[in-house]
This record gives sequence, structure tokens and C-alpha cells, in this order.
Amino acid sequence: MKDKILISGFADEISSDFDAQLKTVTELGMNYISLRSADGTGIADYSPEEVREKLLPRLTAAGVKVSSIGSPIGKVGIEDEDGFAKQLAQLDTLCQICKLLDCRYIRIFSFFMPEGKDPQDYRETVLAKLQKFIEIAKKYDVILIHENEKEIYGDIGSRCLDLMESLNDPCLRCAFDFANFVQCGEDTEKCWELLHEYVAYIHIKDAVSTDKENVVCGTGEGKIKELLTRAIREEGYEGFLTLEPHLVLFDSLASLETTAAENIIKTNKAKDGADGYAMQYHALCEILATI
Repeated sequence: MKDKILISGFADEISSDFDAQLKTVTELGMNYISLRSADGTGIADYSPEEVREKLLPRLTAAGVKVSSIGSPIGKVGIEDEDGFAKQLAQLDTLCQICKLLDCRYIRIFSFFMPEGKDPQDYRETVLAKLQKFIEIAKKYDVILIHENEKEIYGDIGSRCLDLMESLNDPCLRCAFDFANFVQCGEDTEKCWELLHEYVAYIHIKDAVSTDKENVVCGTGEGKIKELLTRAIREEGYEGFLTLEPHLVLFDSLASLETTAAENIIKTNKAKDGADGYAMQYHALCEILATI
């Protein structure tokens, strides 16, 4: 199983400093990260030349590879046309970075919905805009993995399935996030039933519904152990399990969320980012040991 199941993680939850990220990851014995931000700069704000000069040599020296690009693509209002135009250009650049890093996946989203509006009213617009993302990805043979983020069109299982079936393209697949489904009031087991044939990537993040707090994986309502057992033993899942602990307030969190960071992580559950990352890693390893 070790060759088929690979552990990665959003290492910017450790520290904004890229060297500190790599130090913690390698000390844990990990060989992959999901690259979301480095040295305080989001990956979408890097050029391919900057990645080649500033990040790639450090990755190579540490013996660490990139499992996915943790991009903000699609994390913009559905009615924000200027924002969408900017993201089309960013995605092209990110695809170039993806190839430079010998990486297959770019994480994306399906647009924030206007408050108080029915997401179904925006379905056709969402599909049309995602199709434009897909067309860019196809040029580079990159797979876009759609994360079921809160408050976007595809935040619940049924709408995620609608995206997969309607767009029906191998360049678009699901990044399954347990905690986000819990925080949207969804049953993760039912969501897995709907989406498992489209899941190409899994985020290891857990939560409880009482106050929507993130907790160490396996201790919340995400049914992570049960669903990983099913995925790996029964369905033959192969690929990445990517740590996204969300256990400690970290530097780049404010840029990732629409609400104040303190509303997402109300209390730190570890002494610092490195400790929280290690807690999540060891908890996942314990789950995998039973599988």
C-alpha cells in the first residue's frame, strides 16, 4: 500500500517560511507537499521563472516533490468578470508552473455565490466558466481537482456531482474534503457514494458540526477512517492523501477565507503550525496502520 497511497500536505500551515516548511516535512519523513504559498507569497503570484529560481532548487535539495498546486482559481465571485479574466491568465501560468514541478494536479473551486441567492440560478454560468478553465488545462495535460469549498457552487455533494457529470471531462476531477462537507451540513458517506468514481485526490481535514470547528483527523464527523478503509480496501483508491490540518491560525489563512480567520479556527489546538501539522500526520498514519 505504501507505493499506492502517498501522503502530502499544505505545508504553508507549518510556516510562511518555505525553508521551515521543508524542514518539518522532511523531519516527518514526508516526500511531498501541496504548494499553496511559499515565503508569504501565494503560488498564483509566482512566475514560472521565480519558481525555477527560488523554489525548485530548495525542493530538489530537500528531496521533496509537489503533489498539487493549491491554487485560488475559481475562488472569486461568480459575477466578478474582472476577477475571472485575471484568473484565466493565472491558470495558464499555473499550468506552466505545474509542468515545471512535474506535477499533475491544480486545485480549483467553482465560484462564490452571491449571499442569499439560489446557487442553481448560476448553474449555466458556472459550467461555462469552468469549461474555460478546462480548455486551458487540456493544453498542458493538467488535471484540475475541484475542492468542495464552503459557499461556492460546488459546496454540497449533489452540485459537485452535477459539475462532474455535466462537464464530463477527464481534466476535471474531485478533491474530496471531509471537513468542508461536514461544515456544510452534508453527510460525508452520502457524498462519497455520489462522487467516489470522480475522486482523484483526498484532503485530510476533519470537523465537527456543533460549532463547525476543525479537529484532528479521525476525531470529527468526517468518517475519515471508515471512508478511507472503503476507498483503499474495496475501491482500490491510489494517490494522494493531503494534510490540511486547520488546527492552528496560520499566516496565509486570512487570504483563503471569506470570513475572519478567527471564525474558522477559534482556538489553537497545537502550540504552533509545525506541531499541528505533525499531529495531523501522525493521526493519519495511525488510521492507515489499521487499514
